[in-house]
This record gives sequence, structure tokens and C-alpha cells, in this order.
Amino acid sequence: MANLRVHMQRCFSPLALRAYFAEFVSTFLFVFTAVGSTVSARMLTPDATSDVASLVAAAIAQAFGLFAAVFIAADVSGGHINPAVTFAFAIGGHIAVPSAIFYWASQMLGSTFACLVVHYISAGQAVPTTRIAVQMTGFGAAILEGVLTFMLVYTVHVTGDPHGCGGGRKGPAATALGALVVGAVTGACVLAAGSLTGASMNPARSFGPAVVSGDYKNQAVYWVGPMVGAVVAALVHQNLVFPAVPEPPPSNESRHGSVETVVV
Repeated sequence: MANLRVHMQRCFSPLALRAYFAEFVSTFLFVFTAVGSTVSARMLTPDATSDVASLVAAAIAQAFGLFAAVFIAADVSGGHINPAVTFAFAIGGHIAVPSAIFYWASQMLGSTFACLVVHYISAGQAVPTTRIAVQMTGFGAAILEGVLTFMLVYTVHVTGDPHGCGGGRKGPAATALGALVVGAVTGACVLAAGSLTGASMNPARSFGPAVVSGDYKNQAVYWVGPMVGAVVAALVHQNLVFPAVPEPPPSNESRHGSVETVVV
């Protein structure tokens, strides 16, 4: 009970509130660019239901949008921008479950507000939802979304792991590099599977358009697949690729014999 009280106090601390706001703003930015680019492409080519140019435009917009969203939120909230990423970090013990719930709420609100803004500033254009191709089943689409999300969340873990490609580097340059890599893998996945499932990889990305359009068809695909893929990515990264190394027992060296780094 005492631990729960402590967690709830942390959930409403100024730092936590800043993190929720950062997730809201960054998710708004990402979904606005993702959905807005699709609406813009449709307005430019109203007679074309789908074409390569629209797919490329969506991939580029989402890659740059996520790059910017992760970069501006990285030092405040960690730059999750995705309930699946938050879920993976919660499973790995990097974020408390109560905080993860508030992260999810912030991400869902950011996505919904972004879609509302796109809808009204585009003179009432219908907000496009993520859909699965007619040739695919819901189960197959969920598997594909899980695989795509695995690649995305695994990349997020590697870029943020001090033992991985980040090498423990800090500062704007390292943050920008990590955000760029995450954006790049997102754009690549959209190019690879955008015509099959929309390559959402993000429940918030699919939730906002569904709320504003009122079309909740196949929403389970964009929740179950990404969540399962995110958990598998977290477990693979933490247990197989970069397993936790047990800390050595304390030694009786002199105070000048070693230096201990404490991360708060």
C-alpha cells in the first residue's frame, strides 16, 4: 500500500506532469504529420485511391514526423510516442505501471486532438483510418503489425541502451542520432507494408483516426499485434542480446581506488 502511494505521488509530480505533456505534444505532432500527409495526398489526387507517390509521401512524412517527435520529447519523457513502446518499457521495468497508464492516456489524447485538427482545417475532409488489405485476414494483419512493431521497438531499445550502439553517449547529437534511426526504420516499415496494413506499429496512430471518423473496424489488429511485438522485442533485447550483468560485490578498496557512477 505504501509503495502504491509513493507511485501515485510520483505520477503527479511536476516532472511526471511535464512528461505527460511532452508525450501529448509529440504524439500530436507525429499523428498530425502522418494523417495530414495522407489527407494532402488525397486532395492533390482525388481520383486515385492509392498510388506509389502517396505511399512514399506517407513514409517520408512519418519518418520525419517521428524523428522530430522523439527528439523533442526524449529528455523529458523518453520520447515514447507509442503505447506499444511504453508497454515494452513497463514490461522491462523501466517505467512504473501507473505512469505507463498516464503515458497511454496522453498519447491517445494527443492522437485524437491531432485528427480533430486535421479534420477541421482541411474543410471537413474525412480522416483516413489504417486498414488491412482485402487479401489479408485479421490474424495475418496482426502478425504483420507485430513483426513491424518488433523491429521498431527493438530499434528503440538498441538506440537507448548504453551497451548498444549508443555507447553511453549523451547530449543533443546522440539524441538526434537515435531519433533519426527510429524515424528511418518507421519510414522503411511504411514503405514495406503500408499497402497491406497501413504499417501503423502504434495503437495511438490508429486510435485517433478511428475516434474522429467513427470507424473502429479492425482496431484489435492495431492493438494486439503491436503490443505483442513490443513485448517480444523488449524480452529479446534484455535477455538475449544485452542481458543485465550482475553488479560486482562491493570491495574494500581505498576511496581513491575506484570511481562509482550513480544514475538517479
